[in-house]
Order: sequence, then C-alpha cells, then structure tokens
Amino acid sequence: MTRPWRIVDSADTDEGLLDLRQRGQTDFLITVGGRVLMNASASKSETVLAELACAPLKKKKNLRILVGGLGMGFTLKAALDSLPTDAAVVVAELNPIIVKWCRGPIAHLTGGAVDDPRVAVVVEDVAAVIRSAAQKGGETRFDAIILDLYQGPYQRGPSRRDYLFGDTALASGRSALKTGGVFAVWSEDPDKTFEKRLKAARFSVNRHRPGRGGPRHVVYIARKTPGA
Repeated sequence: MTRPWRIVDSADTDEGLLDLRQRGQTDFLITVGGRVLMNASASKSETVLAELACAPLKKKKNLRILVGGLGMGFTLKAALDSLPTDAAVVVAELNPIIVKWCRGPIAHLTGGAVDDPRVAVVVEDVAAVIRSAAQKGGETRFDAIILDLYQGPYQRGPSRRDYLFGDTALASGRSALKTGGVFAVWSEDPDKTFEKRLKAARFSVNRHRPGRGGPRHVVYIARKTPGA
C-alpha cells in the first residue's frame, strides 16, 4: 500500500499555500496551491541544466555564477559539482522558507549544497539581481546565469514573461553576462517565441530535452558570443 504524503511545513504565498510534503525518507514534493512545483525523484532536467551551463566554463578561473531559484537545491548541487573551488555562486531565491527547507528537512538531498562555502544566498527577485549587474557592469557581471524557475518562459501570462523573459529582460541578462557567458533557462515546455527572442537579443541558442519518456522538460543554453 502506498504511503500517504504528510505536510512537513507550509507558508502562504500570492499563488496559494506553499507546502513541503514528505513520504518515506527521500520522497519529497514542493507544491503551491496544490500544484507540484518540484519532485525529489524527478530532478534530471534541473541537473542537466546546471551541467550544460557550466560545461563551457570549466577552463576559466574565478567564475561568478548566478542561480535563480533554489527549489530543492538540485540545480545548485549540480553546478557546484561542475565548478572549481575558486568559483563564487550567488543564489537568488524569492521565498525565505525555501532557503529554510534546504538548510533543514531536505538538506540531505543535496549534501547541504546551500551551505557550501562558495555559495551566497540572497532572498531577492532574480530579475532585480540581473538588472543590478547589468547596470553596474564590471566585476558584478556573471560568467553564467542559470534560471530554474517555476514554469520557465513557457507562456502562462504576459507579465511574468515580460519581466523575466521578454525583450527588455533578455537585454538586461545579456548585459549582466561577461563576454562568452552562458544564459541557461529551464522551461516546462518548448517555447519557440522565446527562442526567437533569445536570438534577437544576440545569443546563440541550443535547446535540449533531457531524459526519455514521461514528462520531458526543456533546457535552453544560450551564449553571449564574443564580439556580438
């Protein structure tokens, strides 16, 4: 008989009740308004997102990486596993309870990745972090921006699409990157209009579909090419 899920912790959000649910020792869900956001047993696309984003940067030193969205920490863990010891990773997470969970009841899923000495967590909208780096430039820019956000750019509403994945947002993302930097985005589904916007923003673009069978999410790897 399948064990029932139990609620470990909850918080009210604008999108509904945010729950951390557990079944057994390693089976966890994060839901909002009853909809599953993250599943500990289905994290392949998040891992591939970080691995592909970091792969072109392995020969560089003193890397500066931005991860937007902490989730259960799988994207962060995969990035840390792919990065050298002198890298610095900034994680922008909008909801402080997610940070609390990753330091508490689900820390063991990633070996406490959030507390790795290379990591700095800011409770802030990642769009604001990107805009700040774009405006300041110089050493505040990133070698990679990795966005692992709920739904991603797939069109669910114009306001979300515009402030994170619209033309102005992508221009900020490009300015916030160093030359040759990587702009990596997780998406629930393919979005051809997003691909067109990336190309219009002068990124080279590759689309990946990790895994086989079942739900296959999308990973976009875009690069700010030298001289572009």
